[in-house]
Amino acid sequence: MPAPIRLRELIRTIRTARTQAEEREMIQKECAAIRSSFREEDNTYRCRNVAKLLYMHMLGYPAHFGQLECLKLIASQKFTDKRIGYLGAMLLLDERQDVHLLMTNCIKNDLNHSTQYVQGLALCTLGCMGSSEMCRDLAGEVEKLLKTSNSYLRKKAALCAVHVIRKVPELMEMFLPATKNLLSEKNHGVLHTSVVLLTEMCERSPDMLAHFRKLVPQLVRILKNLIMSGYSPEHDVSGISDPFLQVRILRLLRILGKGDDDSSEAMNDILAQVATNTETSKNVGNAILYETVLTIMDIKSESGLRVLAINILGRFLLNNDKNIRYVALTSLLKTVQTDHNAVQRHRSTIVDCLKDLDVSIKRLRAMELSFALVNGNNIRGMMKELLYFLDSCDPEFKADCASGVFLAAEKYAPSKRWHIDTIMRVLTTAGSYVRDDSVPNLIQLITNSVEMHAYTVQRLYKALLDDISQQPLVQVASWCIGEYGDLLLSGQCEEEEPIQVTEDEVLDVLEGLLVSNLSTPVTRGYSLTAIMKLSTRFSSVNRIKKVVSIYGSSIDVELQQRAVEYNALFKKYDHMRPALLERMPIMEKTASNGPTEIVQTNGETEPSVVEPKHPPPVNQPASQGNDLLDLLGGNDVPVIQTTMPTKPASAGGELLDLLGDLSLGGPAPAPAPPAPASQPPFLLDGLSSQPLFNDIAAAGEAAYNKNGLKIDFTFERANPNPNVAVITIHASNSTEADMTDFVFQAAVPKTFQLQLLSPSSNVVPALNQGTVTQVIRVLNQQKQQLRMRIKLTYTHKGSAVQDLAEVNNFPPQSWQ
Repeated sequence: MPAPIRLRELIRTIRTARTQAEEREMIQKECAAIRSSFREEDNTYRCRNVAKLLYMHMLGYPAHFGQLECLKLIASQKFTDKRIGYLGAMLLLDERQDVHLLMTNCIKNDLNHSTQYVQGLALCTLGCMGSSEMCRDLAGEVEKLLKTSNSYLRKKAALCAVHVIRKVPELMEMFLPATKNLLSEKNHGVLHTSVVLLTEMCERSPDMLAHFRKLVPQLVRILKNLIMSGYSPEHDVSGISDPFLQVRILRLLRILGKGDDDSSEAMNDILAQVATNTETSKNVGNAILYETVLTIMDIKSESGLRVLAINILGRFLLNNDKNIRYVALTSLLKTVQTDHNAVQRHRSTIVDCLKDLDVSIKRLRAMELSFALVNGNNIRGMMKELLYFLDSCDPEFKADCASGVFLAAEKYAPSKRWHIDTIMRVLTTAGSYVRDDSVPNLIQLITNSVEMHAYTVQRLYKALLDDISQQPLVQVASWCIGEYGDLLLSGQCEEEEPIQVTEDEVLDVLEGLLVSNLSTPVTRGYSLTAIMKLSTRFSSVNRIKKVVSIYGSSIDVELQQRAVEYNALFKKYDHMRPALLERMPIMEKTASNGPTEIVQTNGETEPSVVEPKHPPPVNQPASQGNDLLDLLGGNDVPVIQTTMPTKPASAGGELLDLLGDLSLGGPAPAPAPPAPASQPPFLLDGLSSQPLFNDIAAAGEAAYNKNGLKIDFTFERANPNPNVAVITIHASNSTEADMTDFVFQAAVPKTFQLQLLSPSSNVVPALNQGTVTQVIRVLNQQKQQLRMRIKLTYTHKGSAVQDLAEVNNFPPQSWQ
């Protein structure tokens, strides 16, 4: 058989291939020749064939058939064979293959070989791909070599010990005696690998961390010698002595000094020395300074040292290298909470990074850090910069930026007018990107700012005349015109010059929104409701009646039902219309773990509403909690007017229940002027059109059963308080797909007190394979009959589902 071609010739031949197919053909031909040579047990050219096979493996071609040949080369007595054999083992074998166990004995023999280079090959291979079984068997030999006086072997043994500790942590104590003299070594290679070994042991064991804290003075001394030493050609990199060792020592000092006063005190001086003496013109020096900053921030360092570290990061922000600017912004973002004043000094530089062309710097770091720097003193200046950024930034940044502006303005607004102007500016420039709860939040802000009503409605009316494409802004404007349309006509605005407008002009604008192609169904609902409210503020009642009647036959179910119910209000309950459409009272936003809750403060006691104690799904708008307010009719429950929902309502869901024949199972409320008790309650905006279930005849009977979701109630009496009824809901799913993001909410009349505990899960398994349980505790001190309105929200087959139901006639044992 002719001698196989050499590796160099193979590489040259493969490089001449013009196409992938031609290269593949060459590789297949050579692999066939190598296989034939392996079958004939050709020891002469085995090393050459394995070398060529490793090259083909690096090109991405399969080379697994050479694994056993690597083991044969390892067993050879020739150093050249062992070198290729161990290299092949590191490339072709790993601990998932049983073949690697066959080389354990060879490695053990080579670890005790008389030649240091053969020992080094065995240490490299064990440290690269040794399994836990191999590490247990060979840890003794590694520990022995760690104590040798040969620097070449000690540095390789230290790195191999790191791999052994990672694979078998319980063997860590075996290497403890050998670490005593490692830091006394003059050889930088041994020092470097020793620091890596100590770092690994400290990270994995608190006992080792406490033991090695006594080495801090020695590490400080080594680092000081590196800084003060003169030029050493062997270790110099861009004028800095062994920066790799310096970085490793700084990292170990950070671990040793974290949470320990004495260790931190011992390293304060050397850290200040490194921070002030390191050259920053080259990237090598910046790497050392960055590691120094991280160490200063993690240990219990002095305040002056922390300011020095933040100033270094501030200089990094001026660097032309975008990677350095990125790590600087990341580090400042982590430290802004603990060293806020020091970071504030670099505010202008940070804001300038918003103009950076790099997306990761501009969006993920500079914008986050800018919002973190906002406070009551700089709110005006920072908002000016951030609003300018919002105007000019790419669309993918607008949602996060708008959300940050909303939160900052709510927290630090210097005045209500400034707050309203800022939110309106955001809605004007990025209205399509704001969060779902921005509309009800702004409506609440406007409602509570009584002295700003005339100014706000005038500004919003002007905004509508300019642009109706930003739907959130249009929704807020429609709501405000419906509430404060009379102020728009009266010209009572003192903050700016009043505008002259007539009733017909205002109605023309709102009617234009109803027919505009840009308007969403939710926006049309806002507009129709605004027109309805103006029937008590304007004199053009006949025109409003005509508009409302037209939309009684709309193809939009939501709009049609609103119009039909408003028509019923005109015809059957016209005497109640002024009271029902009167101006919204001041609202309070109560903090809760669940969605935003809007409660009246008009002197009457609000109903009890309890949200689940776990956070809602991320995609659930914060305004959904409003829908549960005052869902039960009754003489003891005042009428609550809530803001319109901010998303399209499902058919039969959040519709206006103004029809007289859709009873909610309770007597009417008593607004002024009083209405007969037999009339139905009028619940404005966001409530279900009719109850789905009105009876639970006995404990355990289904309270809800729709679209495959079934809700069962079971009852028991709490001890020792007999006035507390404990109701357990059991939710099951008979469909073929899981129901995720499941949220159950409930509301009761104000004479009851309700507590909703956390559910067992937020996923209802398919095919009735399990149930979600949740406990409701109801305090009924007056022993009245229990009534409840429930709201169910979940995601099924990728679609969000929301439904309301009323549960009446609970069994007597639940309330008597």
